[in-house]
Parts: sequence; C-alpha cells; structure tokens
Amino acid sequence: MTLCDYFSAADDQAAVAVLRTPGGPGQAELEVVFLKNIDPVVAIAQLEAVMTGCSYDEASERPRSGQLLSEPEDGSPFVISLSDTLIDALATASQGDLVRFAEPWSTTDELRQIGLSVQATAAALKALAGLAQRAQASDQRLYCWWAL
Repeated sequence: MTLCDYFSAADDQAAVAVLRTPGGPGQAELEVVFLKNIDPVVAIAQLEAVMTGCSYDEASERPRSGQLLSEPEDGSPFVISLSDTLIDALATASQGDLVRFAEPWSTTDELRQIGLSVQATAAALKALAGLAQRAQASDQRLYCWWAL
C-alpha cells in the first residue's frame, strides 16, 4: 500500500524538511489529508484535467505538477509538489462542483484500480479542497509525502 499524505507548507524547503520527521507531515504537525494510493503524479494530473477542462498532457506539463522535490533513497519517502493551477481550482470550487468532478475522476483507470467509489472520491475532493483553501489563506502551497 502506498501512503500519499497531502499537506501544505510555506515553500519547497519547508515541504522537503518533513523527510527528516519519521512518519511524515502528520508527525511534523502540519495540516494533512491522508489519501492512500492516490498518487500525486498521474491521478492528481487527471484531477486537474477534470477540474480545469484541459487535457491530461496539459495538466501534467504545468509547472510544479508532479515535480519531484527530493530524491528517494532505497525506498524512503519523497516529496512531490502540486501545481498552483490545481490548488486554485480546488480552493475556488463549490461543494456542488466537487461532487460533479468526483464522478469523472472516479472513472479514471488509477482510481478504478484502487476501487474508489464516487462517494469516496467526493470525500477526498472535499478534503483536498479544504486543505487548498486553508493553504491559500496562509500563502502556502500543496505537496504530497509519498511512501511506498
């Protein structure tokens, strides 16, 4: 099982600093959304495509989208950044929008493979949107601590 802990931090340096904390961002007293198996590269770029109406390729090529900020060493956790475009889309989406986006996102291969229902996908979106709103209010960005 892959642990994907999405969290907010002031900048890339602060985000990478969570690697020095055993257990990741939750143990570093950062605000975290725990989403097992929702990878920050493919699945999150697919979410951005769904939410912004662009193609997957466009979403995955945006600055900071799935950018590796630390080099993994022998299976150790690493940190990935999320695009500012996705953070904006999450932070400004209404609850109705999040419910509407949950269905197409839940039908992507990555989410179907892990068996995420539309309801679970909607709950994950609502949690990510709340994290994005609070991050923007604090002038922070979003990241994923990924442990295989």
